[in-house]
Amino acid sequence: MRRKSVEDWHKLTGTISLAEWAEEYLDYAKAKFTKRTYEEKRLIFKRFFQHVDPTLPVNKLTSKHVLDYLKIQAQTRSGYAANKERKNLLAAYNWGIKYLGLPTPNPCLVEKFPEERQPRYIPPEEDFWKVYDMAEGQDKVMLLAFLHLAARRSELFRLRWEDVDFVNQRVRLYTRKRKDGTWEYDWLPMTDELFNALIMHKQNNKSEYVFVDPQTGKPFKYRLHFMKRLCKRAGVKPFGFHAIRHLAASILAKEGVPAILIQQILRHKNLATTERYLHSLADLKTALQALSKNKKPSFEPSGRKTIKQNQNVGCNSLKILHF
Repeated sequence: MRRKSVEDWHKLTGTISLAEWAEEYLDYAKAKFTKRTYEEKRLIFKRFFQHVDPTLPVNKLTSKHVLDYLKIQAQTRSGYAANKERKNLLAAYNWGIKYLGLPTPNPCLVEKFPEERQPRYIPPEEDFWKVYDMAEGQDKVMLLAFLHLAARRSELFRLRWEDVDFVNQRVRLYTRKRKDGTWEYDWLPMTDELFNALIMHKQNNKSEYVFVDPQTGKPFKYRLHFMKRLCKRAGVKPFGFHAIRHLAASILAKEGVPAILIQQILRHKNLATTERYLHSLADLKTALQALSKNKKPSFEPSGRKTIKQNQNVGCNSLKILHF
């Protein structure tokens, strides 16, 4: 049912069905978000309608319906999965309140479920370089770019040569990870090592994209099992692309780069997000040392440089990653 017929039906009956609400929202989501996000939302509605009748008038949807469905997700999948479904249903209904006149309060605003999330595994630096040594050709360049730009997977997969500024030795990374889904970009300086690697790589690459699937000639969408195979060959515990982003943040923190500069490199909106990436307990250990009998006379955070020492952020901060 299209928007005009939905509005006519709404006028006649005072409500629409759950399926009509879902269809309207998914039409919006398809135009607004990435294909991956749209598919995620579509599958959530598909699961939801396996437990809740899609022909039910939307004004008959209760919090009990939603809570019972989320309980099933928590029991069969995880509390994290249930909360993710809750977040999406909540957003979809809020959109319906604003644009379709759905009744309030939002029945999807139910309690969250406990989550048992395992901490992300961050490989030791030497394990990354063992994996790097196993890679060849553009794969080696890609791994170096992941580390030296602290990049997200999607940012490198969509990277075009027009985003690589060799004259000013910088790279433009686009992200859509914002509340309104708008594409934004940031420029990051290239280390000398990455600059040289990309120069060499460009000589053998005729595509508009920097990294191309050799089987299709198109940019990568997924690289399933790629890192797992490399890690196995290198004889190290498996880790993925996003773990390299965390590793970059950890290396920078260990070298004393201030969190505010690491935030700029990771391109986080909030410093709190960056702090979750930093896997160093050195300063906490120093602070807790004050509780010891043999405590130091004063608290001096370990491994931190002064602002003056760190004022040259650009390539200097990134070159810490150039071992």
